[in-house]
Amino acid sequence: MASGYFVTVNLGIFLSLWISIINAEFYVIDDQIGLGRRFDGIGGLSGGGATTRLLVNYDEPYRGQILDYLFKPGFGASLQILKVEIGGDAQTTDGTEPSHMHYEGDENYFRGYEWWLMKEAKKRNPDITLIGLPWAFPRWVGREQSSPYQNPDVTAGYVVSWIIGAKQYHNLDIDYVGIWNERKFNAEYIKILRVTLDKAGLTDVGIIAADGNWDISVAMALDPQLYGAIDIIGVHYPGTKTIPQALWTRKTLWSAEDYSTFNNDVGGGCWARILNQNYVNGRMTSTISWNLVASYYEDLSFGRDGLMTAEEPWSGNYVVESPIWITAHTTQFAKPGWRYLETVGNLTHGGSYVSLTDGKGNLTLVIETMTHDHSICVRPPLPPYKVSPQNATFHLKGSFATVSELQLWYSKLDFANSKSTLFKKLQTVKVFDGFFTLSLGLDEVYTLTTITTGQKGHHTDPPNSSPFPKKYLDDFDVRNPSFDEAPYFADQTGVFEYFQNLTDPGPHVFTLRQIVTQRPIAWANDADQTISIVGDHSWRDLTVTCDVLIETMSTGGVFIAARVDKGGESVREAMGVFFWVFADGTYRVTNDIGGKIVRAEGLSGTRAGKWHTLTLTVKGQYAYGMLDGYPLWKNAVILNPKNGWAAIGTYSFEYAQFDNFQVLAD
Repeated sequence: MASGYFVTVNLGIFLSLWISIINAEFYVIDDQIGLGRRFDGIGGLSGGGATTRLLVNYDEPYRGQILDYLFKPGFGASLQILKVEIGGDAQTTDGTEPSHMHYEGDENYFRGYEWWLMKEAKKRNPDITLIGLPWAFPRWVGREQSSPYQNPDVTAGYVVSWIIGAKQYHNLDIDYVGIWNERKFNAEYIKILRVTLDKAGLTDVGIIAADGNWDISVAMALDPQLYGAIDIIGVHYPGTKTIPQALWTRKTLWSAEDYSTFNNDVGGGCWARILNQNYVNGRMTSTISWNLVASYYEDLSFGRDGLMTAEEPWSGNYVVESPIWITAHTTQFAKPGWRYLETVGNLTHGGSYVSLTDGKGNLTLVIETMTHDHSICVRPPLPPYKVSPQNATFHLKGSFATVSELQLWYSKLDFANSKSTLFKKLQTVKVFDGFFTLSLGLDEVYTLTTITTGQKGHHTDPPNSSPFPKKYLDDFDVRNPSFDEAPYFADQTGVFEYFQNLTDPGPHVFTLRQIVTQRPIAWANDADQTISIVGDHSWRDLTVTCDVLIETMSTGGVFIAARVDKGGESVREAMGVFFWVFADGTYRVTNDIGGKIVRAEGLSGTRAGKWHTLTLTVKGQYAYGMLDGYPLWKNAVILNPKNGWAAIGTYSFEYAQFDNFQVLAD
């Protein structure tokens, strides 16, 4: 029996019931006074960016198990919404995601892994809602400008082509599309996007705007055409609050990105509070977690901020974290289309409760009593508030007056000792004459429901965690036909795709090629160079070898690197040991990706159009390099950084090819 759980159950202890009621706070659950807003579901966000990068490299059965915990109804999180990035070839938090149109006239609806992810989610839950949102755009969309709004009809056509491609090539129906993540909206573009969707026969695709703050609700009040174009007002990290102008629109309100918190039990507590209080305080009917699954290198930005962790495809290890089971407290017992009751609110002594119904007599009540500071949970932080143990009596009225028992699911988050109880089914709660009483402790979640189908799904334990292999090689000849990315490589600027070199009958027919030749319309501060990282951030002493082909005459250049210490939104400041060769026959060794901190330089004899083999060895505070098997430089002093990933990349946004990549780490 869970600590803090107390209920009076039958007529034989009638007196005890009324004594407990007298000593408890009193809450009515009633559908006869009217219903609240439609519940639209709870979701996860893959993108913003490359947060699902490593998931595709898991072998079965582990990959399928992870997907089950995320999407399979009545099993784990049972997510009801999947939001994905419409790739734009640019860094958007933890990496780049490829565009379906690198340049005008180029269309490929098999790049990247979001198509695969949406199909896997749909396979498990055919009713899942699918959303697409751009973070960045290829340069051509802006016609050489830095904004996608410069030519709104072009941008609208680009986005609509992604929606059409999803249906034509993957039989995926996109339900909603966004504007430009967390950037100032453009009203004219939104209206043009609506017209473009309608002309393409996509009248059922709704527009969510503007994936930032609440400002668009003010603009909608002044512009009837804008008001008519927008189906859902979507905001990010609202801190469970809304503004009067948003409510006055009478539009559906969503927290279209939220949470963004480390997924330990503290993060689970944040998620529990957000899921309830987004509706109680802000009347938001959907909450979408950034991110879906922490499946990217942990030392990138916001490591382990997903609902669960899957960052070791080489070992098969993954971790089902507490936010999965906190999500299940709602999603397993209420479906999109249910309605919130008007009888929701904050508990007298801290915490909150929401009640939902399907309109057919079913009831679900979710209660949370999280204690920890708001500043951990939301951006921007809110002042803390006190939560105390409390007795709460609930009176079921209206359609629920005859309910005689409720299923009970319980979680207790132990922030200090990591001995939490997660999503445990307890003894059925008996309801007497519409009344039951709970003794609510601290940091608890209760679901009381008439639904009897909930379960805590379980797969056999995954393999144990292990570090990235110290010896790793890839000749890029064996590839998964479903993906363009090489295993474990995480593009941070630019896009590195599998390439078949039909003009080369020799050993370099199948290679990895950097494909972006113009700086995208960026979301983050991309580096001026392109770079893809791989391996273990803790690596110190290692040798990196790779065959390289410079394709740009006279000005082209490529590098291999070791001890790369930064990626993600900080990629522009990345330090490491970078071994560059250039088409003009020179080489350079630098401590930074920008090429300004030079440790060695000279003539190399390298040129464009000819394959060369680069070898970089870093040991202690010294580094040396070889070209085509012969020493080129040695004893470059490298004091910092002490550790980091291996990497490949190019001097600018340019075509270049890589083959026979190998790392040997001590």
